Amino acid sequence: MEKTKKIKLFIGLSYLLIVSLFLYFFFSKFSLQEITSYDFLRNNRSYLIELKNSNLFLVLISFLFLTVLWVFPFLGFGSPVALMGGFIFGKWIGAIIVAAGLTIGATFLYIFGNYFLKELIREKFLNKFQNLEKKFQKSEFIYLLIYRIIGGIPWQLQSLLPLLFNVKIKNYFFSTFFGIIPGVFLIASIGSGMEKIIDLNSKVPKISDIIFSPDIYLPLLAFFVLIISTILFRKRFYKD
Repeated sequence: MEKTKKIKLFIGLSYLLIVSLFLYFFFSKFSLQEITSYDFLRNNRSYLIELKNSNLFLVLISFLFLTVLWVFPFLGFGSPVALMGGFIFGKWIGAIIVAAGLTIGATFLYIFGNYFLKELIREKFLNKFQNLEKKFQKSEFIYLLIYRIIGGIPWQLQSLLPLLFNVKIKNYFFSTFFGIIPGVFLIASIGSGMEKIIDLNSKVPKISDIIFSPDIYLPLLAFFVLIISTILFRKRFYKD
């Protein structure tokens, strides 16, 4: 118990330190007013696109690496990087590179949790999710794939709960990748749509122009359909 407390304290302080340093260096370069202005978005959009076109491979590798770090050790979730990935690379390449980065980061988090957090996870969540044990025993990959698709649990915890069922790393990796692809693709599509709108408008477009753009409302509509579908299925999956 004492060891678990020390681990939790170390992780919490390390995370707080990393985030604080990042925010300090970021806001020492940019003000809040700058990053919320349309000119900031448009100017940096041009910079990012030019950087991508000049060295696509290097930018892809760098983005993949930063996405992995975003998940582990920063414990970030997928939506912001999916939007950014779609914004920079387009919906297809963006979705693949983001899904790969999130999967690798989640796998590192799972391996880390297996060494340092397994007893804590079992103590806190085994009783609540014990009904899933039989499902995972039937088909580890299939049920973990479904588990990833329907979500409903914070990303960080969702990445650690399979520790309860001793999921193999290979099954964990591939079920995570294929399970998060639908959601990541739809969010990346929204990011790609935002990039096109900014490219076509030198001044701030109207909200109605953004919402009723096919590049925005079609993936948004599909995303809401996905959310509703997963909510309906989620209750049955976690209860039965």
